[in-house]
Amino acid sequence: MSLDATDHGAVSDFCRAQGIGLVVIGPEAPLVDGLADSLRGHGIPVFGPSKLAAQLEGSKGFTKDLCERAGIPTAGYVRTATLDDAKAALDRFAPPYVLKADGLAAGKGVVIAEGRAEAETALADMFGGQFGEAGAEVVIEEFMVGEEASFFALTDGTSIIPFGTAQDHKRVGDGDTGPNTGGMGAYSPAPVLTDELQAQVMREIIEPTVRTMAAEGTPYSGVLYAGLMLTEAGPKLIEYNCRFGDPECQVLMMRLQSDLAAIMLACANGSLEDVSDEFSADTALTVVMAAKGYPGTPEKGGAISLQDAEAQGAKVFHAGTAMKDGQLVANGGRVLNVTATGSNVTEAQKAAYAAVDAIDFPSGFCRRDIGYREVAREAGN
Repeated sequence: MSLDATDHGAVSDFCRAQGIGLVVIGPEAPLVDGLADSLRGHGIPVFGPSKLAAQLEGSKGFTKDLCERAGIPTAGYVRTATLDDAKAALDRFAPPYVLKADGLAAGKGVVIAEGRAEAETALADMFGGQFGEAGAEVVIEEFMVGEEASFFALTDGTSIIPFGTAQDHKRVGDGDTGPNTGGMGAYSPAPVLTDELQAQVMREIIEPTVRTMAAEGTPYSGVLYAGLMLTEAGPKLIEYNCRFGDPECQVLMMRLQSDLAAIMLACANGSLEDVSDEFSADTALTVVMAAKGYPGTPEKGGAISLQDAEAQGAKVFHAGTAMKDGQLVANGGRVLNVTATGSNVTEAQKAAYAAVDAIDFPSGFCRRDIGYREVAREAGN
């Protein structure tokens, strides 16, 4: 059967009728819509934050204000509610300008404008409805210089455990060119996040977030995915996701050796202190195969043949596919996540692209350089 996630009553009724012992809410929209609250109201354990706590992802401005109150290192910012206010706020920043739609925009609501004219055009588009309701407010931020990385933690609102690192590749084109996307590939772990830096992130970013949320009556339960900029002044928070994220989830899950269901249930039941996580020392790397036109309007319906892509131990995760007349076809922007492991990023990259090359997807494309920074470092460059 098909369930509409926006019909909270129907979802709750189904879970009670089927005796569901744990609901894991993956996408951000149902979290921001308060589905977790509705399910908990019926006594159903849920992995995922409440509606109020999910504002950490649902509102860029909410998170920036929380950082300010909690002393969490992040970029300087201004929240704006009108186009005129936003244009005036540009005076407070030097180019390039970082412009963010305040609400959910499927990972595409960020524009980095090199000059003033480009910034004003982008702001007009945002306030003009480019991102729908997500762009009703716009956050303008200081441009941070450094390398991006992702840090994951799990919390039940009190206890916190680190849950791995990754590095995403947001731009659509090789060499980090072109517009931002929801992510074109990732690898885990991210060696650039050393043990020392991870301890600093826990101490200065994750723990103050959880403490402040609890103290302010909006305790956070679930996964905290911190997008970080590793600056000369130390790690700074770019933004939070309230979910594992895609394609980061794929590389984390390929390495996880612990029972994920038990860990998530402990989060839901407030007993996270009783469990631990264990990851393989191997590297996992995933390459996103997208439909031509993405991140704009993707070409749907293109035929896909997976052939022997998984023959060498790779795993092909389906993201935007469908079956049509017995044929696997593209049915979204990001279509497949082709994931492989190795002893380091270089080996995992080689294995992942070997699997990519075994797939016949004429109307698809991918970046050919996922992991390029770490591959260069491993080569001593």
